[in-house]
Amino acid sequence: MKKITTLFSLILLILVAASCKNEKSLQSYLVDTNGKEGFFTGDLPVSSLITAKANVSDEVKETMKSIKKINVAFLQKTAENKADYEAEKATLKNIFSSKEYKSLGAVKAKGMNISVYYTGSTVSLDEVIAFMYSKDVGVGVARLLGENMNPTKVIEMLNSVKMDGTNLQNITTIFTGQ
Repeated sequence: MKKITTLFSLILLILVAASCKNEKSLQSYLVDTNGKEGFFTGDLPVSSLITAKANVSDEVKETMKSIKKINVAFLQKTAENKADYEAEKATLKNIFSSKEYKSLGAVKAKGMNISVYYTGSTVSLDEVIAFMYSKDVGVGVARLLGENMNPTKVIEMLNSVKMDGTNLQNITTIFTGQ
């Protein structure tokens, strides 16, 4: 009887140890960078991207309703934080190497590397994530978080985004509180 109890205890201990992951998730990364020195972080309301005057279709407005929020974390690269830049880039690359994130593609332009990932199915997205880094600019991630987002409609909505001075000022205010 004692051997059986010991055996079950050992099996339980192995199962508990195996179920504990030491992998960092994107959510924990976003939480950890909030308020961290050198980082620009925040949650953007979708409404800050498309002005009330924007001439967008009802489908785009419907797509906006499927998006809960946009999370952003960005570390600007400076001469003083080269090691931090490399560490953050490596951390994010490790997060996106997980099977949870599926690649939508990657682009390299003007020294900027951008990779786009998603979670969910190809017809109903839960998240769309853009991971960006540049040796001259910095490293960051932006995440559209929603429910049952239609990929085609999300792309149409993103194409409708017009970044003008008012939108940039709204976003700057959100990040800086000024």
